[in-house]
Amino acid sequence: MAEILDAITVRDLRVPCIIGTTESERSRRQEVCLSFTLHLDLRGACASDRLEGTVDYGQLAARVTALLGDSSFQLLEALAQAVAYLCLQDPRVARVEVEARKPRAVPLAAYAGVRLVRQRP
Repeated sequence: MAEILDAITVRDLRVPCIIGTTESERSRRQEVCLSFTLHLDLRGACASDRLEGTVDYGQLAARVTALLGDSSFQLLEALAQAVAYLCLQDPRVARVEVEARKPRAVPLAAYAGVRLVRQRP
């Protein structure tokens, strides 16, 4: 299979969720900041200029927000993987990159974060 160079990107989606390893962290929703890039063939969408030929990133962002709102995670790693697997539910997506950041997680740092890549076998 040829390398897929096309991509759809959502940057800095802010989602409140239960995240953390301590009781005080898990006692309230905290904002996480997500960015994800979907790798897929967009030639059909380019030719047709129709939403049906691509991934609706607004709908995907809503699904990610709902997933995190209905779940709780101890680690950013687990949260990012859940987002990646949600993105891969669309069979057109061959690969996804997810970055999850937790603002103010480390004193004197803007954020702590993880980045992972998942793809179809």
